[in-house]
Formats: sequence, C-alpha cells, structure tokens
Amino acid sequence: MYTDSENMALYDQLSGWDSSNDFYHAYVMNAPTVLDVGCGTGRQLLRARADGHTGRLVGLDPDTASLERARSLTDTEPFGIEWVQATAAGAAWDQEFDLAIMMSHAFQCLVTDEELRGSLTAIHASLRPGGRLVFETRNPAVRAWERWTPDSGFDITDEAGRDLHIFYRVESVVGEVVTFDDAIAARGGDVLRVDRGNLRFLDAGGLDDRLTKAGFEVEHRYGDWDRNAFTSTSPEIITIARRS
Repeated sequence: MYTDSENMALYDQLSGWDSSNDFYHAYVMNAPTVLDVGCGTGRQLLRARADGHTGRLVGLDPDTASLERARSLTDTEPFGIEWVQATAAGAAWDQEFDLAIMMSHAFQCLVTDEELRGSLTAIHASLRPGGRLVFETRNPAVRAWERWTPDSGFDITDEAGRDLHIFYRVESVVGEVVTFDDAIAARGGDVLRVDRGNLRFLDAGGLDDRLTKAGFEVEHRYGDWDRNAFTSTSPEIITIARRS
C-alpha cells in the first residue's frame, strides 16, 4: 500500500512550479487577503509568504492528508498561514477576503449542481464587494480525458527511492462528468494505490450561468496561461470573476 502521507509527498514531487502557478501568484501577491479554496498541500500560499506577502493567507481543503503536509511545511517557520479543513460549501467567512482562488482544476471537483451552488454561494459571501474569484477548468471541447489511458502512464522514483509507475484509466463519461482511476504501481509490479475521482467538465456558458446566479460577473476569460483569449480549441477556461 501507498499511504496518504506518501501520496501527498509524491503529489508535491509531481507538481512542480509552472506557468499556472506564476499566473495565480501575480493575483495573490496583489491581494491583501487571500482564500485558497482546495489548497492541497499549500504550495501557492507558501510561495506567496516566502516572496513577501504580509497579509492574511488562508488555505481551505477537505482532505486531512493534504493539510497535514501543509502544516508540516510551516511548523518550523512563522509563516502565519491558516489551514482550515472544510469543503468549499462549508466556508463560513463573511466579506473577509479580497481574492479567492481555485487552482489545479479544483473547480471541476464540484460535480453536482448542489455542490456548485453551495460552493459559489459560500465563496461569494467570503469576498468583500468587488473581490475576485480566479479559477480554471479544462475545456470540454478538447476532450482531455480521451488521453487519460494506461498507455500514457509514466515512471518516476519517489522521495524514498522507490521506482513507481503512474497511470490513469477512465471508467465512464456520463454527461459532463468523467469518472477515472489514478493509480500508483511498483514499476513492473503490483498496484500499490488506486484513487477514484470524478470531474465535471462545464463549458463556458455553463460556468457563466452558475456564476451569474451566485452573484458574480465575469471580468476576464483566457484560454491558456499566456493570457491568450479563450476560443473553442483552448485547453483551459481560465476565469476571473468579480463579486457584483
């Protein structure tokens, strides 16, 4: 078996800093108070504090193992980051933040209409008037899940020196929801861990409808991390929405 803590360490190893992090970093560094919804192991907020952000930083995530790793990375330094275990819909702040972000396609984990409504309502309430929500989703027209196959897996050596093989396998596509397995195996050997996930692929129109109903207006939309305009063939739907 591959434990939760080992899996989080591997997640950090695989998730190197890239152009998406740079994109969000610019928004975070220019916002006095920031809520990172689905913060994972806290990479974005940790970098912001290390780079001199002096305001309030809060990471929100429902996953125990992710937050344990985030806390372990801040225990020995006065980073002053708040780590809160809750779902997006469970957020209970009232006009306390200038910016909320949802990175790494975390928005797509809001699978049901109820989850979407509850989460957007809570995030809207947490933002000050004029505050922004910045997030990205994969463009469903590009059908990225068709490339999530065992044949597209890859090898890696983890921090403990174990040789591993990572692969993905789509189980079903029902409407806008893709169900898939994320597997870790010993290289050439047994499967050590399988995590099943569900992601919702909303198109731009569907996103706009739900944002409007939650009290947001779309300020900007991009199709990639270079801020090119969104088109039907763009890999991402990157949205900057303002609390009305």
